[in-house]
Amino acid sequence: MKNTNILKFSELGISGSILNVLQNLKLETPTPIQHQAIPVALTGQDLIGIAQTGTGKTLAFGIPILQRLALEKGQGLVVVPTRELAIQVTESLKKLGQTFGLRLATLIGGEAIDRQLFLLRKKPHIIVATPGRLIDHLKRKTVKLDQVKILVLDEADMMLDLGFAPQIEEILKQLPKERQTMLFSATMPASIAKLAAKYLKLPISIEVSPQGTTVEKVEQEIFIVSSSERFTYLEKIIKDHTGSILVFVRTKHSVKELTKKLISLGHLATEIHSNLSLSRRRTALDSFKSGKARILVATDVAARGLDVNGIELVVNYNLPDASADYVHRIGRTGRAGKIGKAISLATPDQLRDIKDIERLINKTLLKREYAKSDYSSARPQSRSFSNKRQNDRQTTGKRQTRPYTSSTAAKSTSHPSQHSRPTNPKPGNRSRHRFFNGRRLQA
Repeated sequence: MKNTNILKFSELGISGSILNVLQNLKLETPTPIQHQAIPVALTGQDLIGIAQTGTGKTLAFGIPILQRLALEKGQGLVVVPTRELAIQVTESLKKLGQTFGLRLATLIGGEAIDRQLFLLRKKPHIIVATPGRLIDHLKRKTVKLDQVKILVLDEADMMLDLGFAPQIEEILKQLPKERQTMLFSATMPASIAKLAAKYLKLPISIEVSPQGTTVEKVEQEIFIVSSSERFTYLEKIIKDHTGSILVFVRTKHSVKELTKKLISLGHLATEIHSNLSLSRRRTALDSFKSGKARILVATDVAARGLDVNGIELVVNYNLPDASADYVHRIGRTGRAGKIGKAISLATPDQLRDIKDIERLINKTLLKREYAKSDYSSARPQSRSFSNKRQNDRQTTGKRQTRPYTSSTAAKSTSHPSQHSRPTNPKPGNRSRHRFFNGRRLQA
């Protein structure tokens, strides 16, 4: 049974003080994952939330953590796969809790450990960490997890994809058995189901969008090109769009080479990949967010957790190795109800990979080919160029390369999910809470 009632944050059992903060942040209507997860999380139940990227999962667990830690002593622990996501989760939680004196510690690699030790000595209410750095601190005995009351595993499928399963297991073993665990993921592979069965207690499962569901307002198309034509197509794509562009490339080396090539041609481009230091990754993201760089070239490290408003276009310069990553990549555009666009470049021998993506997203993608008639008719100047190429071929006997021309994007079809909303806390169940700096919180 699908719940069609659109509630406001004020109807989810959230305390008055937090509602004031949300109002100041201009947030009134929850996203579907927030709408369904917050009432469950506020009761202290374990939950599994399946939702695509860019749907507001941070507030879905951040609000309950803040409100529940105001009721009882203890800590919250949020484990995420990448440094970028850790930084963004910390920023979101800081906005939510700074009025109440919330103390946060972010434990990530690539950052001076002395600063992290300083934050840990302040006894943070919430720790946001990547698995590797958290294990480092546990081995150094600079952090203890015995006071953790609430655990969040965010982007759990990505953590397992990146090979963090042993670290996650070790972290879970060191946590108190009596705790609330919230697991959020974009997909639900067997490995996640196994992890949930082992460490979660009778979790409530919330799936606001079927696995593989892509963002509703993202137009998607694929161009079938030869490897030698790939960059020529990218250049034309860039010229045909005026806004910010996120380009996904398969390898770190390719990111460097492509960024260097774009800069040499006068494009405002920057890069992000795991070989860069944390400070350089932050500089690259800040440059892209501010508009100093119009193009960000990235590996999949940026596919999740990259929170940049108004990305006009995502380009898959290379198709991802895993079909699920296609969903995460294009989820960077078309956020917050805006219209976005995704263009993928694939070679003729990747038709099976395209089929795998279509099977996952339950949608047939519009495919464009180099010499299609509708492709040339979309741009009259391209047709005349094609005629010139034919004349040149007849004269010289050699094939002339023609640059890519964009065609009308296909409208994507949305696939709304059907789920029942969990029961909200009773309206009459009101209580007074004391926040971290002693301020009282009226429910």
